[in-house]
Amino acid sequence: MTAENGILQGKIALITGASSGIGAAAARVFSREGATVVLAARREDRLRELVAELTGRGGEAAYVVADVARREDTKRAVDFAVARYGRLDCAFNNAGWGEGRTPLHLMDDDVYDRIMDTNARGVWNCLRDEIAAMLDSGKGGSIVNNSSVGGLLATPVAAPYVASKHAVIGLTKAAAAEYAASGIRVNSVAPGTTRSEVVADWFAQNPGIEAALHAATPQPRTAEPEEIAEAAAWLLSDRASFVTGLTMPVDGGFTIV
Repeated sequence: MTAENGILQGKIALITGASSGIGAAAARVFSREGATVVLAARREDRLRELVAELTGRGGEAAYVVADVARREDTKRAVDFAVARYGRLDCAFNNAGWGEGRTPLHLMDDDVYDRIMDTNARGVWNCLRDEIAAMLDSGKGGSIVNNSSVGGLLATPVAAPYVASKHAVIGLTKAAAAEYAASGIRVNSVAPGTTRSEVVADWFAQNPGIEAALHAATPQPRTAEPEEIAEAAAWLLSDRASFVTGLTMPVDGGFTIV
């Protein structure tokens, strides 16, 4: 598929957490599908390299350094997209954080705060600014939030992460119900274990965990980040025009068994 007939042709799309993993994959997939992409993350060097890659392939891309836990940063990212390209059509609220595989009663407050600030407050911050921009344009829009299979079920020694990803699904449903009549669709994806720097480190530190996860998954493998990005692209596109409030598992069947 080329940009000329891509499912996001002509869309202005903001991607948070775009410097690596699923976010960087989304930048490539959305650009390939015809979107103009605005990339937001904390690591400017990675953003600069990715923008150079996308524009070198003929895409339109720009970046803004932002920490989604800071409301002023999410507003600046959305304002940047609107000022540069005139509107915001799509947003993939992908930025997230997970750490501290620790029993709940031993979990430090600062770990809980960091996870909740990024995963839950970060989506909250993004939604407010993105929805405001879409309402101002009068053209509606589409938003996808990145939750997790941890937002659909519980896993041991990850209580703050599980709580934060459940919160993402709650925010998705609430926003979808509130703004559907304004032409704004809000959905989420719930990835299973997906290849990334963080996951690679986790596997390295916990021999056998990857095999155990594969054994519990009907499609017994780790997802590639592009597979999550493809699902997000479809939900953002007009092909999903009557879909809102959905949480789509992209997990190889992990949550059905």
